[in-house]
Amino acid sequence: MNIPRFSELPLREGDPPYSAWGLYGEKDELGTLNRQTDDLVLAAAKEIRSGKRISLNWPLDAQDKIPFFGRHIFHKEIIAKTPRIVNDDVWTFNTQSSSQWDGLRHFAYQKEQKFYNGVTMDDIHGPNKTNVNGIHAWTKNGIVGRGVLLDHHRWRLAHNIPAEIFKRHPIPVEHLKAVAEFQQTDIKFGDILIIRVGYMEAFRALSDEELTSLAKNIPHALIGVEQSKETLEWIWSNFSAVAGDHPSFEAYPPPSDLCLHEVLLAGWGMPIGELFDLDELAQHCEKEKRWTFFVASEPCNVPGGVARSVHFCIVIMMRLAF
Repeated sequence: MNIPRFSELPLREGDPPYSAWGLYGEKDELGTLNRQTDDLVLAAAKEIRSGKRISLNWPLDAQDKIPFFGRHIFHKEIIAKTPRIVNDDVWTFNTQSSSQWDGLRHFAYQKEQKFYNGVTMDDIHGPNKTNVNGIHAWTKNGIVGRGVLLDHHRWRLAHNIPAEIFKRHPIPVEHLKAVAEFQQTDIKFGDILIIRVGYMEAFRALSDEELTSLAKNIPHALIGVEQSKETLEWIWSNFSAVAGDHPSFEAYPPPSDLCLHEVLLAGWGMPIGELFDLDELAQHCEKEKRWTFFVASEPCNVPGGVARSVHFCIVIMMRLAF
């Protein structure tokens, strides 16, 4: 697929910085998922070697005390349908309190006050509101392709590079490229980028007191990808979606002059996955010495939804040693 060079963004005069509005049409709601063509998915299927499957779903109730960003905790009610021996259940939760994809209604360009392809808050909340940019647009084809795990956590431990998970710690793109080289992992256009920073391992080691204290700190301070033009150019030139095991993907809080959520979601329509549980995947990849796999993610069909709890089947097909 031929795409404009990063240096050519924005595509139209007057559009927000680095935006690609109109690239796939004025009414497009898929953004960079347009890169996941039939041919690309067919090629990604060649990653299927052994039938090994690994889910990246963090439990919905993993943040059952005080979740970061003040989001509601998961609540489950099991209802006995007496006198029959039958049960129903009702779940209430914030779609972004566990493993999830940020959708195109989640984050706008703050100065311009516009979401992907120029959608406004009035389009979402006003008297003539529609379901434009809702997550339902992703349900027809899903998020499917060749996944690439960059295990930054493993790489930095091997190189004695310190990192603070619960402090603002930007990861430069040079480090991510070094991880790929360390793993001998090649990157192909349209890949789904998945970065492990070690968040889940660090989270599980927290005491209740530490967790409560961190969750109450406003703004939160968290490790993540560095906000830079170099990072944006690398992502634009290679990937159809990005994800990680940490809460905001980019280092948080973002600087005032460059926020990746603005550009990726509002500028390009690129899904951002957060809070993926990557520890089992990382162990398997290290065992097999292979960090690429086939990913299949089926969005929830919620017209006008803002984000979607992942709780999808991520299928990791690896060549097993024998």
